[in-house]
Amino acid sequence: MKQATILIAISSLLFLLPFSCGKDNQHPVPDVFFIPITIDISSTFYIELNGIGGWANLSGGYRGIVVYRWSYDEFRAFDRACPHHPYDECAIIEVEDPPIAKCHCCGSMFLLIDGSVVQGPSKYPLKQYPTFFQYPNLQISSW
Repeated sequence: MKQATILIAISSLLFLLPFSCGKDNQHPVPDVFFIPITIDISSTFYIELNGIGGWANLSGGYRGIVVYRWSYDEFRAFDRACPHHPYDECAIIEVEDPPIAKCHCCGSMFLLIDGSVVQGPSKYPLKQYPTFFQYPNLQISSW
């Protein structure tokens, strides 16, 4: 009897575990797995990434990826989907005046240094992807 009660309690906890985190703890931009993207920044195709403050749009992620060169050896990569309403067709961020990017659909503005919201209505930062840089190759992965 005691073992059955313990088993029921454990089963209940395991069942409720996926529901324990509220929606507020989840990022609204869907997680998308992709094969790591590697680009050669010395290529003329990515010339804009040669200088600090340079940026480029790439394919990948949920709605594309914007890469921003933060320092000599640091890059930031963010999904271009606006986190305020990521399922709308028009909700794609565009770099306005680096390091600022804007969603022309809702007007939210984001800082490409860390993805934070500069101006709402978005309550969420941009979804960031990990980067690894070893000159001349920059690798971006989904996790």
